[in-house]
Amino acid sequence: MAGRAEIHRGMSLIQRIVVVPQVRREKPCVHGTRISVDDVLSYLVVGLTESEVLQDVSQLERDDVRACLAFAARRERITLSESRA
Repeated sequence: MAGRAEIHRGMSLIQRIVVVPQVRREKPCVHGTRISVDDVLSYLVVGLTESEVLQDVSQLERDDVRACLAFAARRERITLSESRA
């Protein structure tokens, strides 16, 4: 289980994810890019490693990939808590 420091780091990473109405139809994207969270997660789902994603998408930094994972985890927690309410 993640400790408080890891959870705090994950929350600060999420700040790298933004929604800009004119960009990618309001999909959450990595700040300063048109690369969506969904794009990054799709690369990881098909089996690319974090290093391979970073090689293929030169605009991304390691923390951007982790921010996408943190964003997805947070969205999942929110969805679960809403479904229980």
